[in-house]
Amino acid sequence: MAAIKHRRTALERVEKFVSDTYFTDCNLRGRLFGDRCPPASLSYFQTPRRIPYEKAVVQEFGPAQVGESFGPTWETCWFKVELSIPVAWAGREVHFIWESDGEGMVWRDAQPVQGLTKEGEKTSYILTRSLKESEPHSLTLYVELACNGLFGAGRGSMIAPPDPDRRVTLSKAELVVFNRDVYELLVDLEILLDMAQLLGEENQRSFQALYTANQMVNVCDVTDPSTFPAARDLAAAIFSQRNGESQHTIHAMGHCHIDSAWLWPYEETIRKCARSWVTVVHLMEHNPELTFACSQAQQFQWVQSCYPGLYARIQDFVAKGQFVPVGGTWVEMFWLPDTFGYSAQLPQLMRGCGIQRFLTQKLSWNLVNSFPHHTFFWEGIDGSRVLTHFPPGDSYGMHGRVEEMLKTVKNNKDKGRVNHSAFLFGFGDGGGGPTQKMLDRMKRMSDTDGLPRVQISTPDRLFSVLEKESSQLCTWVGELFLELHNGTYTTQAQIKKGNRECERILHDVEVLSTLAVAQDRGFLYPASQLQRLWRLLLLNQFHDVLPGSCIQLVVEDALQYYTEIRSAGAQLQEEAVQALCRDLLQPKGWSPPSSLVLNTLSWERTEVISRPGPDGTETLALVTVPSMGYALVQEPFVPPQPVAVRKQEDGSITMENGIIAVCLDTMGRLTSLQLLDSGRESVPDGCYANQFALFDDVPLYWDAWDVMDYHLETRKPVTTLLKPLEITLAGGLRGSVRFSLQVGKSSTLTQEIILDAACPHLRFLTQVEWKEAHKFLKVEFPVQVRSTNATYEIQFGHLQRPTHWNTSWDWARFEVWTHKWLDLSEHGFGVALLNDCKYGASAHRNILSLSLLRAPKSPDSTADIGHHQFTYAVMPHQGSFQEAGVIQQAYNLNFPLHVVPASCAQCPAWSAFSVSSSAVVLETVKQAGAG
Repeated sequence: MAAIKHRRTALERVEKFVSDTYFTDCNLRGRLFGDRCPPASLSYFQTPRRIPYEKAVVQEFGPAQVGESFGPTWETCWFKVELSIPVAWAGREVHFIWESDGEGMVWRDAQPVQGLTKEGEKTSYILTRSLKESEPHSLTLYVELACNGLFGAGRGSMIAPPDPDRRVTLSKAELVVFNRDVYELLVDLEILLDMAQLLGEENQRSFQALYTANQMVNVCDVTDPSTFPAARDLAAAIFSQRNGESQHTIHAMGHCHIDSAWLWPYEETIRKCARSWVTVVHLMEHNPELTFACSQAQQFQWVQSCYPGLYARIQDFVAKGQFVPVGGTWVEMFWLPDTFGYSAQLPQLMRGCGIQRFLTQKLSWNLVNSFPHHTFFWEGIDGSRVLTHFPPGDSYGMHGRVEEMLKTVKNNKDKGRVNHSAFLFGFGDGGGGPTQKMLDRMKRMSDTDGLPRVQISTPDRLFSVLEKESSQLCTWVGELFLELHNGTYTTQAQIKKGNRECERILHDVEVLSTLAVAQDRGFLYPASQLQRLWRLLLLNQFHDVLPGSCIQLVVEDALQYYTEIRSAGAQLQEEAVQALCRDLLQPKGWSPPSSLVLNTLSWERTEVISRPGPDGTETLALVTVPSMGYALVQEPFVPPQPVAVRKQEDGSITMENGIIAVCLDTMGRLTSLQLLDSGRESVPDGCYANQFALFDDVPLYWDAWDVMDYHLETRKPVTTLLKPLEITLAGGLRGSVRFSLQVGKSSTLTQEIILDAACPHLRFLTQVEWKEAHKFLKVEFPVQVRSTNATYEIQFGHLQRPTHWNTSWDWARFEVWTHKWLDLSEHGFGVALLNDCKYGASAHRNILSLSLLRAPKSPDSTADIGHHQFTYAVMPHQGSFQEAGVIQQAYNLNFPLHVVPASCAQCPAWSAFSVSSSAVVLETVKQAGAG
């Protein structure tokens, strides 16, 4: 007995006894499988398309061999596997083993029955748990094999662009006898070994677990299964020693985070959902305690459409309370394990939808500061609060290991306030989900002294307990800012632009269609078309698509969806306008005597518009249009303060319109920006606004995702002039100037700077031919304003962030997100930057900066290379940004007036809605009950 006093030798002895590498000829692991036999026949056919089962099984199958490789990437191979189980295996548990580098789905009797993914630890399909004479000994299975792995097909590293020529090898396809008693003993020993190693030498339970495991090895003769029960009894004695009442309770829930697109296209995700969920349903049939939380309505819709039989089985388990739909939005929300930051507006949106609970874990990825809570109340910008929980194990892909349970308790930042926490187990991101082994591990840990209590639970059970314990919880006010992945506010600019444009299109279609319904009883509101288009737009708002952290195949899909929305939206908009203004529009073929202008925003607007002239050229007009209504363009008139554009002797150009006056140097930089009423100068002496700057942009790893703080040390102003500033419109209703710069080694930027009559902001219409690699382009506006905080628009609101780096929390926000505007104001005066499709920004000290373009190379090596067009604007103002109408001006920039030819020379202006307070934006008008 002296030998077991030596801790290291005892530990390593047990390790080798269960090792799948060492001594498998004589240890327990080597006895997991008994007899084996190959398939009676193995054949396949290959296709570049993802086709349904019915089409696959009628194809011509040719011979296939184990050890063969198949591909290339994104192809699909369908295997026909004919099996004949030996008669001698009667009474045994028989598995079909399949190991390959690709993702597989087993089909039996025309139904999907089991996902097979080596990376997801799923390599066997259980044919029978005890082979009976009455069961078929010969059967045919089909295996649908995707020529990509759980995480796509990156060349050399996971997030590298996909290798188009990767091949997947079929390394095993065989029937085996599965020794269930060996498996159970292996799980016992694994748990005891983990307890021995992880509880530490100062813990008596560590030694009890070690000595028990050592004794089990002593009594266990691997060649004689009759010795196994005695060994299992020793383990059971440890697992049956209970905890005290104060022990922490872990609520374990099956989970399978499936990125709706990432390192694979949307189409592959549909199959990932099926592979993962059919496995979950199969597990539930044999583990009635298993619960599984599933969070994306879009994915349910995919499975319902493509796998109706599986969907029906899922519905049965939903009814039983085991398969638990969570979330609350089309793609993912409110059960939101993985996204790159959380807007301060979300609590208000959640409460408005009747949602009071929120779960995520991504803030554990913070680069600089450790977030101080795991269970807390999160308060939004209007004071709305939601009970929020981060699983303290800092993962949504747990495996049910002792180490994870101990981390969950130790890492919990709210000890003493709550004594319950979530534990989400199952392979995730690429799908996969829970496994039987994960469940079996946790069964042994349900109430074992030395470990936290572990119970299979549901989101509702967990949050109900947390609500009861919530009196001592802390409150976090404002955004949950992820201090990582700041580059995603800028990456894949075309996707960002498509998102902003399509949000506008659908907004306008809803407004105009609703007004058309009110005006024309015969008009049918396009509810189903709008639902389809909104769902396409929301799908692209998935957290690896809109942020740009996806492969080129996904970008192509996303841009195609935007094209669909633009096309269908334009058609719906035209139909709505025709119905709304039926008596005012000209028949086709007329020469238009006048134009009708429609405004979809909730305030009156006076703006310069462009409309077709009698000779086909564009002419300008100044028009005033009431809120959410229309007006006829009156005969052109010269505004009280026309725009004046003048070239100076030194090549600089001045522009003014009675509201603002600017001076531009030959490189298009503002040397002066004056607000005429106040006489205030916005540009500090010796500084240049509209200054482009290029930064080196090489993150630590997550290329498309991250921009690191050190990029700020590599700033290089863009100063290579290709075409100096020249006047393109000399004034009147509109003045404009143009110039071109070389950016970096091979990119060019051309900008038209536009000043309209009666407009309080200066617009910058920008075209870039972008050909850089690992560079970051920004435009900077140093302003003569001093404030410790800048204001940024977020969804349906705004918030302030510091302009200084006093603390690590301030400094970690060196690159932040914004929507249509940001503003820096002191008492009585400020300057705002507006934009029509950008989301990354910063305001450090007195410099406002808008992030324009990045050039990452993973996971899309072509990201952002090509032509870009975008507009931003600068607006100096008196008073606060609210008083000055910055919010309204940013909306105006993003929601242009609609100009349509009219048949009448006169008609009264018409307004459907007006809002008496400028503090309120009537954001959406749609038909009630229309989704």
